Amino acid sequence: MEQATYLKINPADSVVVCLQPKKKGEVIIVDDLRVVLNQDTPAGHKVLIKDAPKGTDIIKYGYPIGHAKEDLKAGDWVNENNLKTNLSGTLEYTYNPVDEPLKIKKENRTFNGYVRKNGDVGVRNEIWVVPTVGCVNGIAERLVNQLKKETNEEGIDAIYAWHHNFGCSQLSGDHENTRKVLRDICLHPNAGAVLVLSLGCENNQPDDFMAMLGDYDKDRIKLLITQKVDDEMEAGMRILRELYNIAKQDKREEVPVSKLRVGLKCGGSDGFSGITANPLVGEFSDWLVTQGGTSVLTEVPEMFGAETILMNRCETEELFNQTVSMINNFKNYFLSHGEPVGENPSPGNKAGGISTLEDKALGCTQKCGKAPVSGVMEYGDRLEHNGLNLLSAPGNDLVAATALASCGCHLVLFTTGRGTPFGTFVPTMKIATNPDLARRKQNWIDFSAGQLVEGRTMPELVPEFIDKVLSIASGEKAKNEENGYREISIFKNGVTL
Repeated sequence: MEQATYLKINPADSVVVCLQPKKKGEVIIVDDLRVVLNQDTPAGHKVLIKDAPKGTDIIKYGYPIGHAKEDLKAGDWVNENNLKTNLSGTLEYTYNPVDEPLKIKKENRTFNGYVRKNGDVGVRNEIWVVPTVGCVNGIAERLVNQLKKETNEEGIDAIYAWHHNFGCSQLSGDHENTRKVLRDICLHPNAGAVLVLSLGCENNQPDDFMAMLGDYDKDRIKLLITQKVDDEMEAGMRILRELYNIAKQDKREEVPVSKLRVGLKCGGSDGFSGITANPLVGEFSDWLVTQGGTSVLTEVPEMFGAETILMNRCETEELFNQTVSMINNFKNYFLSHGEPVGENPSPGNKAGGISTLEDKALGCTQKCGKAPVSGVMEYGDRLEHNGLNLLSAPGNDLVAATALASCGCHLVLFTTGRGTPFGTFVPTMKIATNPDLARRKQNWIDFSAGQLVEGRTMPELVPEFIDKVLSIASGEKAKNEENGYREISIFKNGVTL
């Protein structure tokens, strides 16, 4: 069977996506229409299949992705230069619930994780140093390096300090965001032990912060206030040695896949994202939800233009109203800073074939499959509901991935068409949208969804992808872990004193 070189995603679409580069003058046949290309068109980019006068909506994925800025002809290369977003300000929405039961079998799948005292399960057993304020980042790094040197990390998965620049000189919302994310990191089940490292005089006062942790395991989470000891290295190492001796006793055990929580993220997207990697991750998300597990979709600005699809999948009207608030609050955040709601695709996105925010959003939201929405969270919240959840956070790769991990996700499934080495404080699994990226950046990419444009089918690939995710959950290192590319980034909106 001859491999397709272009794809019409939805019967209603007015464009096709080139799966390979196309030359001016080439002919494609779409729905019995003979279309001659008017320009050279790169792979991942769109070609118009019928004339579109100025102002006409351009349809992709079955939905408008913007309108023609000028008269366009069949065969034209549609890109950010001739396509304009339809997005503007906040909107009023109506709840039109859609109930589409998932036709997926329940399986008795398991993974090997660490069962914690409170019943939570981790996919890693690591020792973390968490600074309450950026002033002690250097001390945290020295302590981590010393413990690594003494132990060679024997018996545990890794030792890390999670550097950040905050914890002081922040006001109201920013201050609370920092405290919540740091709290969430301390309580994350991927940590077998945590040293909370404080200066002492910061706004994020150590005693108040520890109270935020609630009923935590005091054998595994310890506080050191560096201004209160003569030698912070000696005091810190004494605590870390104690924590290490506890954490190294932990062993993996078989647990049901219903305990698994994954974050859904994309970055450096391209024209293949919405037809390969994101749908593949969506299939996994639906499978996991069917097994009783949990997935979380974030990047609220990258829902603009596709938000009604998510809203109508909310299980209740209360969840619908929470989703409306999440969307409009983020739009107001943009508008309050004098920024347009529809300006999102990065230069890399545009070069890869994504022309408007709607174009990106309709591909981006495919990562969450078709499951009903069972929970909606504010930034810094912790997971309370199994199933598909929505989380308020920006699209920035570092901030969004950190938010997914801090809400309780064990790992992040990160689709990419341009490639990125980044990883947050949980395993950050990279799924390539196209085969070229997977071949070139094998040191970054964990799985290639680009196989879908090389002749593999989705039913063939989904079981392999499930196996890969469960292997990483069971201890196989993601590429970002192998490379040591791990960090956190906390959302900042307001004034710094």
